[in-house]
Amino acid sequence: MKKICILISLFIAVTSCKGGEQNKLKRYEVKSGIIQYTSITSGKIMGSTVSGSGTESLYFTDWGAVELSELQSTQTSEIKFFGKTKTKTDETHTINKLDNGDSYSVDFDRKTITLSRDAAMELMMQTNTDAGDAGKSMLESSGGKKIGEEKYQTYDCEIWEVIGIKQWIYKGLTLKTEATVMGIKTITEATSIELNVSVPDKNFKLPDFPIQEVDGYMSNETYNNEMEELDKGMEQMQNLSYEEWKKMVTENDPEMQAMSEEELHQTYDMMQKMIKARIGE
Repeated sequence: MKKICILISLFIAVTSCKGGEQNKLKRYEVKSGIIQYTSITSGKIMGSTVSGSGTESLYFTDWGAVELSELQSTQTSEIKFFGKTKTKTDETHTINKLDNGDSYSVDFDRKTITLSRDAAMELMMQTNTDAGDAGKSMLESSGGKKIGEEKYQTYDCEIWEVIGIKQWIYKGLTLKTEATVMGIKTITEATSIELNVSVPDKNFKLPDFPIQEVDGYMSNETYNNEMEELDKGMEQMQNLSYEEWKKMVTENDPEMQAMSEEELHQTYDMMQKMIKARIGE
């Protein structure tokens, strides 16, 4: 029964993988790049005046399968209360790294790194979705729409708008953003753009902090081991007749024994379809 549970739980992954190989992740239509951004924030909210600025460095290679972004920003709020002005300044420093489905988030306050799986990257790997189509689908599912096209610097961008946020997108890369939320406007612009260039390994290095895995995390190695076990199980099942398969799965499993003949046939047929999809028939 364990083999069957694995087959069912990994159904989507199985049907998207041919010949035992996982689809190649391609997040952008650009192989590599180094982009520097600056951002300016200003506005008023509930009697407070907000201003701020920030910088961000983005490094990626292998069509975005490996990417690191580092953000540093400062935001100041001035609050007037009974003729007095109170000033509060917040500083932010974050690093986020994606590595073929692994997502690393650096917490500089706690000096730790959280490791998880990136859901969007997993979906793209499993469905072999084109980078541009995936991004557009995500925007559209959030109520976004394309409102025009425009050059940003020398790049032909599509302009998309969703919930008050405009994005200038070039081949899956966001080069400019204008966002207004509760009266606070933030403009982020790429000031330096280098595409299809060699990106040194040092730009993907994380701080020397302990790494903490979230519950249920599955590494690429574990995933590949599961798929290898899955292939072995499929090889065994491929040549089994329905009666042979039924005898095997019902022998010591009360749940399978309780299933009707129709349910067993449906399960057997599903297994066979998954095997064919897996081997590309």
